[in-house]
Amino acid sequence: MRARSEQTIGRAGGGEPSQRQLRVAERMRHLLAETLMRGEVHDVRLEAASITVAEVRVSRDLKHATVFATELGRPLSADAHAALERAAPMLAGRLAREMHLKYAPRLRFVADALFDEADRVERLLAEERARLHLPPREEDDESRA
Repeated sequence: MRARSEQTIGRAGGGEPSQRQLRVAERMRHLLAETLMRGEVHDVRLEAASITVAEVRVSRDLKHATVFATELGRPLSADAHAALERAAPMLAGRLAREMHLKYAPRLRFVADALFDEADRVERLLAEERARLHLPPREEDDESRA
């Protein structure tokens, strides 16, 4: 008989998300993005903000969802984050209704640092190319035009 810790490894225990989790998370991402794009969250702190929903990760039981969001062109501001957290119960109810979920997921909004990290890596690479006196990459020239 296998030990309890060995039984939880794989699909039933942590690890990689199941296909169901991935499908539900992607559908949640689309619905949240559409809702925010249409301005259906009535909060003055979000009126001037253009929120991008980069990724959604859901728990195995689909009761909890972490939403990674950014503001267009900059990190998620504290005001926008607070407005999203305040709107989370309404958004969760909408997701449950539109997706026919048994339970409304508890949404937790997190500032997505992926774009900031990619920008930091690009700057480091550009600095290293300049230090080594290498010509700039062709993609760099095209993006500036």
